[in-house]
Amino acid sequence: MENKKWGLSVLTAIVVGNMIGGGIFMLPASLSHVASPMGTTFAWMLTGFGVFMIALVFGNLALRKPELKAGPQSYAQALFSSPKAGTVAGYSMTWGYWAANWSANASIIISFAGYLSTFFPVLQSREVLFAVGNFQLETGRALTFALCTAVLWAIHWILCRDFSSGGKISVLATTAKVAGFLLFILLLGGSLELAFAKDDFSFVRPGGETVPLLKQMNAAAVLMLWGFIGIESAVMLSNRARSQKDVKRATLLGLMITVFIYIFITLLTMKAVPLAQLQESQKPLVDALNRAIGGGGGMILALLALISLTGSIIGWIVVSAEVPYQAAKNGLFPSFFARTNAKGSPGRSMFWTNLLTQVFLFSTVSGTVGQAYNFAAIVATLSYLVPYFVTVLYQLKLVVTGETYQSRWISRTKDGIITFFALLYSLWVIKSGTDDWLTFVLGIGLFASGLILYPILMKNRGEEADKPEGEGMLPAKKALPFQQIN
Repeated sequence: MENKKWGLSVLTAIVVGNMIGGGIFMLPASLSHVASPMGTTFAWMLTGFGVFMIALVFGNLALRKPELKAGPQSYAQALFSSPKAGTVAGYSMTWGYWAANWSANASIIISFAGYLSTFFPVLQSREVLFAVGNFQLETGRALTFALCTAVLWAIHWILCRDFSSGGKISVLATTAKVAGFLLFILLLGGSLELAFAKDDFSFVRPGGETVPLLKQMNAAAVLMLWGFIGIESAVMLSNRARSQKDVKRATLLGLMITVFIYIFITLLTMKAVPLAQLQESQKPLVDALNRAIGGGGGMILALLALISLTGSIIGWIVVSAEVPYQAAKNGLFPSFFARTNAKGSPGRSMFWTNLLTQVFLFSTVSGTVGQAYNFAAIVATLSYLVPYFVTVLYQLKLVVTGETYQSRWISRTKDGIITFFALLYSLWVIKSGTDDWLTFVLGIGLFASGLILYPILMKNRGEEADKPEGEGMLPAKKALPFQQIN
């Protein structure tokens, strides 16, 4: 059964839904430790501009290279003239992005369980079920793990039956999410003085050191990086899009909606809640809403978070399954992942994606929801940065060689300027990511593990592969022994 193609509304919903997940509900508190309201606002603008440049690159490549529908992995392959080098590069991008999704998906599902505890406090119960040596399994952690597992495999079952339903659900969840955040903005905006005061520019560290505005922006922008992961979602789903123009429009529209929501949510929350309280808050948006409308804000925000996270979970599982599926079809991953079920869903790719996500969900058994979320998010962050950089490099190659531009110097110059800014931002992002050595080591470790497995997973996909329909794409001829299992 062939799945229906997705249009602008579905692709935009997935982009917005994947970028605005659970992180927005804690960002105001995190940012209050490093920047003033004005420093945060400028940092959002700076980060938004950088990501906008990358979004333009993604959108431009979707139009100039419509045959390369596997996203950064196909761009990485096309960077090299050597088929072997291109295949290794494309495989590495596929593995790294896919592996990052295991922990990212887990972090979103874990966050979902955290917000659900607002309605079911038993999920936070510290009662010990049993103990083995130094390990104690508490009731809350056991129930959280069971809930996270149930959510993961329930969505797996739904998408296996109708993969296209993921797009429909994402539209509904994202519509409700955006409406909820707009209501939040209206409620707070109507009760606050929005004009900037002198104090909104200054930030003083606990030791008494006054931090300049530029340093505030730099520190805040680093924290904001996680909020924009997902900008590539429409590009990753290019093969399911009605047109490549919709891919570019969805990428840019989704980014604009997201930046608008991020700026107003964080700014209004920082103005509504006193700094000392905000820095200690575990639920900053709830505290801000309570100050605006009184009690009941917690329940409203928890419900909004659940809706937001539902859309994010579905959107990310769709993208996570699509990455190895499309890469396998293009010869960049074992052909096992290119198989679909009777309903036309990439069932095998989705099964292994969710099974490996399940491994990260075990972190809920040994720690709190917050600890599990932070662990999963840290593992994912750096692994997403390299594919962005490679995408910009491929656009730079097209600009330098003039490929696809013919004699159109105006377009080539314009894209060259965009690529220059995107390249600068990408390099800065990677440098910022390496400031945290734990993030760096774990992120690089994910890529390295893929390269170690490359000779085993891809040994039958190299020399026998034929040249594809699209540039640099190699279809498989043989399957690995385990790929014969039905």
